[in-house]
Amino acid sequence: MAKKELEEVLDTLDRIIFDETVPRNVRKVASEIKEKLTTTDEISLEAASAISVLEDISADPNLPMHVRTMIWNLTSQLERISVE
Repeated sequence: MAKKELEEVLDTLDRIIFDETVPRNVRKVASEIKEKLTTTDEISLEAASAISVLEDISADPNLPMHVRTMIWNLTSQLERISVE
């Protein structure tokens, strides 16, 4: 896996974590995903697991549209990592 792709994912996670307009539960999940990705050797497995969690979150009808878009973008980035 390219280091650049992981850096992009971590950057997107940071934007979600530190954006006060993002609901607290989503920021918490983003923090957990970031921690798992930075502390494991099985990054592709953790990326696949994160995709599943993010898909569940993005289905919430109360989620603001800009947050949903960030989650979809993050999911796309994670899909590139999970394939490798």
